[in-house]
Parts: sequence; C-alpha cells; structure tokens
Amino acid sequence: MLSDFAEEVVVLEPDHLDDGAGGPGAPHRDQLHALLAQGHILLEGFFPGIVKEMVAGGAQLGQGSAVQFYVDGQLRPVMEDLEMIGATRPFIEQSVRRRTQALANVRFVAGRAHSLLLDHDRVRGVHFLEGDEPAGQEITADLVVDAMGRSSRLSSWLAKEGWPAPITDRMRIDLGYATATFRRGSERPDLVIVHSAPGPASDYQPTLSEPGALAAVEGDRWMVVLAGYHDYRPTTDPDDFLARMRRCVRPLQDVAEDCPMEGDFSSFHFRESQRRQFTSLNRFPGGLAVLGDAMASVNPIYGQGLTLAALEASCLAAHLRSGASPHAPAWGYFRRAAGFVNAAWDLSTTADLAQPHVTGPYPRGYPILRWTGDKIISASLRDPEINRAFMQVAQMRKPPQILTHPRVLLRAARVFMAT
Repeated sequence: MLSDFAEEVVVLEPDHLDDGAGGPGAPHRDQLHALLAQGHILLEGFFPGIVKEMVAGGAQLGQGSAVQFYVDGQLRPVMEDLEMIGATRPFIEQSVRRRTQALANVRFVAGRAHSLLLDHDRVRGVHFLEGDEPAGQEITADLVVDAMGRSSRLSSWLAKEGWPAPITDRMRIDLGYATATFRRGSERPDLVIVHSAPGPASDYQPTLSEPGALAAVEGDRWMVVLAGYHDYRPTTDPDDFLARMRRCVRPLQDVAEDCPMEGDFSSFHFRESQRRQFTSLNRFPGGLAVLGDAMASVNPIYGQGLTLAALEASCLAAHLRSGASPHAPAWGYFRRAAGFVNAAWDLSTTADLAQPHVTGPYPRGYPILRWTGDKIISASLRDPEINRAFMQVAQMRKPPQILTHPRVLLRAARVFMAT
C-alpha cells in the first residue's frame, strides 16, 4: 500500500521468510490460519491475480457448499457466493512477499528495530540491528509503520522519550489450540473449508461437538486445528488429538478415520486478547503509524487477524490518499482503523465472555447483548437471510451493528414465533 505513495519503501524484517521456514517473530505461524472472505477480496485488490496464482501453486479455492460452518454440530445454510482460500500461512506469506518484492520501489532489509529516531515531535526513522552485528544502524524515513506484532515494544520506546503510551485493554481467555496435517486423497473432494464452533444450545461448551476447523491446503494435505479453553486445551498427544476429531463434525471425523497424520503437530497457548487504543491519546508523534497485532490481537479462533491487518492497510492508504502529511500525527488513520479494530474486539470479547472462566471486563448491557446474540445465532441456523447477515459480520464484510437492525431482529422474532 505504501508503495503507491512513497519514493521508496524499506521493509525491515528479522525473520527468514524466503525459504518458508519462518522465524521467532510469529511462533504460531505453523498453526492453521484463515483468510476471511473480506481478506480474500482485499488481497486480490492489492495484488490483482494473486488468488489465481496461489491456486496454480496448490492452494484450494472453495465456494458455496465447499465452505461449511457448523454451530453445535448443526450445519449453517450454505452461502453460494461465499469464497475462501485453503492454504497455509507460510504459503500465503510467500505469495504476498513474492509480489511485494516485484515492486520496483520496495526493498527488504534483514534486521530488528530496537528504538525510534525522534526529532522533536516527529519520528524520522529507526535504529536497528542487522544479524549478529553488535553496532546498530539507522534507517531514516518520512513515515515509520510498526508492524512488530503483539509483542511490539513501541509503547516503552515512546514512554522512554516522554510520550504517553496508549491505553491497553486486555481480556484473559486462556485459549489453547493445536494443528496437525493429514495426507489428502480422494475423500471429500467437494470440501475446502470446514469450521465448527459451540453455540447457544451447548452454552458455548464442547458438549455437542468439538470446536475445530479443517482446510484443504497446498501439497495435497488437510490441515486441522482443534481448540479449547482453560483446562480443556488440546494436548500434544496424537491419540488424544484423533479422539477429539472423532467427536467433531462429520468432515473432521472422516479425515481422522481415512487419512494418515503427517509428522508432528504443534500447539500454541494464547493467554489474552489485547487492544492498544491510540485514539485515546492527546499527544502522538508525527511520522508514525501502527498496524496489525501491534494495534490489536484478538482470539484467533475467529480467524480475524490476517483480514484485520489487510483492513488496516486499506485505512492507511485512505489516510495518505486524503492528502494527509506523513510527517503529521496520523490521527485520521487511527480513527479509520479503530472502526474495524473495535468491531473485531467487540465481536470476539463478547463471545469469549460466554466462557465461565473469563471474568471480564464486561461491556455495558452485556446480559442483553448476550441474550440477543444467542437468539440471532439460533435463528441464523434456520433462516438463510439472518445467516447471511451473521456471516457478513463474521467474515468482516459488514459491521456488527447490522445484526441489531430492526429488520434482522424482527425476522429473528418471526423465526421463533413459527417454531
């Protein structure tokens, strides 16, 4: 996005991504990731033809009945126009990186930023370390973007220079998940994406069906992720993993029965969601923006991370397109991005509060929000129009507010009156 506005864009990246091996910057890289429908659309807009390229390279493209969502073991109505990609995160990263490297005014530098270069009220670059070199180097810039992830040290860097740190919201959820790959044969040729989650009928507990997801990915493989909270987090025992798959929805059961597991599988512990509210500040240096998990990192079982980062990139482009100076505080960008960040935060944290071990903080009017949400989810399993509204929100194509539109609420009421 920045290449459309800058003479040169420098990507300072500590991980080794060219060979697909990744690095410590994203320890959950090998877990199953989702590119939601809105992320799919944005990625194709950023790099025209990239979806076709990924499919040619082995990624799977699912549409209509090839994309299935279950709640409490019950299949949602199929959306014929819903399209999603089945691919591993390293495969998606390599595809994006290859297209980015082809941009004439973008260059990559191997290194890790360790502080900001500040000139009065403006950031003018970063200090960074390259490899094992003990001496630091500098990159000067008109605009610096922090995309360092949820462990970003930006707040402490700003505080060290006398700038206020943003308010950081936290919700401890204690989620664990594990991902395994299986050899994919001729079974289930009609499926690409399957997602199964608990809902109101089970009080959001894994009693009616195990929570998990399945994706057909490059290399003729199935990738399966299983998740659980608190004391029910998945273990690293293959037999336990397969036993859980056999308690999930039918597509995951079939893979557990018919497909051999390939190699080891990995687990990850996600302790808390967090959101840094940059719009809460009354002072902020110019020449600086924040994007991705460095701004907000929410429960990964909802698959919002990659798509939220793409939406924020679009917000940054819109901010620069408006004529805003990159040297000025990026308030316009932060306000735009906050709309998407807050929607993702509200959706995930409101759902997480259904777990008995999650103790808040509770939003104002939570009992009403929970009751209304339960009714809409239940109605969406029976009514295709309500399901479409719900899925538009879940796929980040529409804001959560559309679910409280009088037309949606009235239709949900009619669903329950008819039963």
